[in-house]
Amino acid sequence: MPAKSSPSIARPKRPPPVLICVKCLSKIDGGKKLKQALKAELKRAAAAQRGKRPKLVTTSCLGICPKRAVVTASAATLGRGEYVLIEDRSEVAAAVGVLIEE
Repeated sequence: MPAKSSPSIARPKRPPPVLICVKCLSKIDGGKKLKQALKAELKRAAAAQRGKRPKLVTTSCLGICPKRAVVTASAATLGRGEYVLIEDRSEVAAAVGVLIEE
């Protein structure tokens, strides 16, 4: 079998995932509720744009480790070299706006 000259590229129909640090979630009070609120807000934002919602993927430590916040990131924010810190559920809507902007 001949060697390929370039890698295969897959283009999913779903938007890029949103990453959330599981270590940060376990350290703050109400981490589970914050994750649920983030997932619900991603779903609401996707419905407003009439598209599929990005998957919310829990990851191991992202290396930022704030004292009282959860680190999140998306392809858009990582492309700019930024992470989004969410301290409580009241900040989720604003965070989603930053996470899914292109």
